Amino acid sequence: MNSEIKPFRVDIPQADLDDLRRRLTAVRWPSQIPDTGWSRGVPLTYLKELTEYWTTTYDWRATEKRINHHPQFTTEIDGLDIHFLHIRSRHEQAFPLILAHGWPGSFAEFLEVIEPLTNPDDPADAFHLVIPSHPNFAFTGPATTGWDSRRIAGAYAQLMARLGYDRYGAQGGDFGAFIAPDLGRVDPEHVAGVHVNAATAGFIPFGGVPEGTELTDAEQARLDRMNRFLSDGNAYFQIQATRPHTLGFGLADSPVGQLAWIGEKFHDWAHPAGSIGPDAVITHAMIYWLTNTGASSAQMYYESLHTRTWPTPSQVPTGVANFAEDIAIRRFAEPLNTITHWAEYDRGGHFAALEVPDLFTAEVRTFFRTVR
Repeated sequence: MNSEIKPFRVDIPQADLDDLRRRLTAVRWPSQIPDTGWSRGVPLTYLKELTEYWTTTYDWRATEKRINHHPQFTTEIDGLDIHFLHIRSRHEQAFPLILAHGWPGSFAEFLEVIEPLTNPDDPADAFHLVIPSHPNFAFTGPATTGWDSRRIAGAYAQLMARLGYDRYGAQGGDFGAFIAPDLGRVDPEHVAGVHVNAATAGFIPFGGVPEGTELTDAEQARLDRMNRFLSDGNAYFQIQATRPHTLGFGLADSPVGQLAWIGEKFHDWAHPAGSIGPDAVITHAMIYWLTNTGASSAQMYYESLHTRTWPTPSQVPTGVANFAEDIAIRRFAEPLNTITHWAEYDRGGHFAALEVPDLFTAEVRTFFRTVR
């Protein structure tokens, strides 16, 4: 195996951007039932406006320059070239921390928190950051079968060792809230602490709440939110977990289809809904489109549904942040996790680092002060 760590820069060929523009100006729009809002999915008027902004105003080259401001690398692990950002703090004794994104996000979710996490005024709060693109995502690209959360965690344990980090923390949201706890399971001798947001598996009741369980008002509200999602919000999950190849044709061939597919989640899962600006939504659509990973990223759900490595109890200190749209419930998280920190917020949604970077930064600092 080649253990070389190679520098990487994003450099999208102009021909790819020209092809994208051609496709955006030749969209065939569907018909919709009027006056139904978001109840049946993305409204036509919303997507037309967002596509117009994408075509006439959005500047990918500016985004590319912003991404390339941060040191990026690739390295081969388990047969795959893993792409990652590696930003070392100016404070040499900073604490190493790996940040794991979810779907439909990417490493770009964390761009707003890189500077405050790496270079705070107080050296005691400083981090050296490692921000990978997961297998099947972005500049890591499509992978073979079997890349479930546990396998990804094993690859990231190798990555942190290769970077020379003997003791480190792991933070993740959404699918990252699978990977970060699994890092604690596969590498407990080196993972000092795990922090999650937008947590589900291992942090919520699966199979229903036991009869006779008395829930607090806050717990009941989260349970109701989870049940609404299961009844009216998880069709995307079922499609990606069972027929990702069928979905992939539309995502690979239509940038507007890609924008609609993930744009709905950036709208619905934000707090309040629709509060994430067009540039952030389009940046993620661009990353999926330009790397042709809209289809491959869906494999994450297939692997999760068909995995044989379900969560097992972890002794690694674990912190949980419940932002306004999150559904974790502590009593159902404790059997599988050693919970040492639990915080509740009335701001922020699914994409906390993107939506409320100040709150996210303060929360991460607070938890990892306890395990440095």
